[in-house]
Amino acid sequence: MVEPRVSVFRKESFNAAHRLHNPGWSEEKNSETFGKCNNPHFHGHNYELVVQVTGPVDPETGFVVDMKVLGDLVKKTVINRFDHRNLNLEIEELSGINPSAENIAIVIYSILRPHLSENLDLKIRLYETERNFVEYPA
Repeated sequence: MVEPRVSVFRKESFNAAHRLHNPGWSEEKNSETFGKCNNPHFHGHNYELVVQVTGPVDPETGFVVDMKVLGDLVKKTVINRFDHRNLNLEIEELSGINPSAENIAIVIYSILRPHLSENLDLKIRLYETERNFVEYPA
């Protein structure tokens, strides 16, 4: 019999500034491609982060993962580091990377993944706006 797997979700938010810019392109091409997101003085978002963990239910606890432990982990490793920061200038893992929602989600995944058991799957959903969001892995 296949062991049932359940997904649990933890939702958090953080506010951060960034600028989408490719230094190898002309100012015109950057402006055409990234529009307002290319503002040289940066711009901000109220990001919504949803962390999805999927795995078997522990027969002793009834949990896939302890949600308090997961919440504390997300706050300590992601929210406290990203909240009210300039993603271009203050987040080491984004150094030299265009901080698009896609790249931010990949970085958040890489921060959280080592802290979870190998038998658990991790997915990151990051809302940049109410209508625009990304998921990693796809």
